[in-house]
This record gives sequence, structure tokens and C-alpha cells, in this order.
Amino acid sequence: MSSMLFLNLPVRDLPAATRFYEALGCQKNDQFSDHRASSMVWSETVTFQLLTHEYFATFSPKPIADARDRCGMLVALSCDSRSAVDSLAQAAAHAGGTPDVREVSDGGWMYTRVFEDPDGHVFEILWMDLKQAQEAMKK
Repeated sequence: MSSMLFLNLPVRDLPAATRFYEALGCQKNDQFSDHRASSMVWSETVTFQLLTHEYFATFSPKPIADARDRCGMLVALSCDSRSAVDSLAQAAAHAGGTPDVREVSDGGWMYTRVFEDPDGHVFEILWMDLKQAQEAMKK
């Protein structure tokens, strides 16, 4: 079995956050969702656990940071093509996210765009030609 990543994100408005992640292509797993949480499956190995602030607070002794004001982490997700990166960035913008919070980066062998979800969590989406990337790293 492959290792899995469950990324727990505090959200202000659970139904709105759920709709946003569905617009990005996630599928809601009802088995692990309720009025406090939405389990949003990105892939076979990555799931976003959207948690109300009250529920998130039961898992951490630290106060919840305002992701609109501070960046505690940057989530990077790979896509299969440059056009998939663009499609995901457009879906984020249409669903209430903030697109291109950093300048689009096109290094030829790697193409990156960055967006924020409605709660301010930052996502870097990228496509990379691994063969060209390996060759570039040798230089």
C-alpha cells in the first residue's frame, strides 16, 4: 500500500469550502464527512480534510492561524500537463479562490501557478518534465 497524505485544513464555511474543493476535482468521501468535516479526495494518495474551526481546534493545542494573513505552509500539487495546471488555476478562480498570488513561473521544464483557497491556504500547482528536470539539475 502506498503512503497516503491527509492534509487537515481549518475552514470558516464548511459548505462553501466543500464546493470549492469539488470545483477543483475532489470527490467528497461521505464515510468520513459530517457537519464538522468534509473528506475531499484529490487522488488515491491525497485527501484534504476540511474541518470547521471548532473541530480543528480539538486536534491542536495551538491557536488557528489566519491563512489570509500568514503562510504556515505551501501545498504543492503536481499535474499531468501544463494545460492541466491552467485548468486547475481557472477552476480555483471560478470557485472563489484567488488565482496567481505569485507570478506564473515557466522554466521550460517546469511550469507553476499559485492560488489561494477561500480561507487563504496557498497551493502551488505544477507540471514538470522529469527527464529535463534531471538534466537541468546536473548542470
